[in-house]
Amino acid sequence: MEKQYLVDSLSSRESWRLFKIMGEFVDGIETLHEVGPAVSIFGSARDVADCPYPAIAEEIASLCVKAGFAVITGGGGGIMAAANKGATEAGGKSVGMNIKLPFEQKPNPFANVQIEFHYFFIRKVMFVKYALAYIVMPGGFGTLDELFEAVTLIQTKRLRPFPVILIGRQYWQGLLEWIEKNLRDFGRISPDDMDIIRVVDTADEAVKILKRRIIV
Repeated sequence: MEKQYLVDSLSSRESWRLFKIMGEFVDGIETLHEVGPAVSIFGSARDVADCPYPAIAEEIASLCVKAGFAVITGGGGGIMAAANKGATEAGGKSVGMNIKLPFEQKPNPFANVQIEFHYFFIRKVMFVKYALAYIVMPGGFGTLDELFEAVTLIQTKRLRPFPVILIGRQYWQGLLEWIEKNLRDFGRISPDDMDIIRVVDTADEAVKILKRRIIV
């Protein structure tokens, strides 16, 4: 009897979890469906002294707004906060999609459209659903996760092709060389798969790619 009670209790909790998942999807769609053409900018939530990338993120976001794009970030600090700041100060829509974590991630004050998620996978769906391009700056596991998720979806044609732009040739060079040596050269990916990714150093270069490949 006690065992059956535990089974029923677990089943009930799983059912309520489904409603919570559905609720997050609804909140995300209702918040973001009027944002308009947008660019997702990814990067570290951690502030690093003398790091040049937050300033570059702020400039990219400002230029994106002037080119007609909204800006979407993960809503946290560091590079994400810089991007939200640049978009807001340029007078554009600046979306922060924060994720609830026990440490590190707190909503930054610069996003003028705020939404909070409990589930990573729902947040990731919102990133790809509402972005016309990904701009990926130096970051940690979360940034790499978003990068490889997008590349995989484009490679497998589960997602419309869109620009995936890495900022910082020196930073990304080692990873790209590893991919070429251990994946491409062994036939684990096609040579054309490397064309999904573009690498640049400056905000101007990144936005030129957006303007060339996206009609707003």
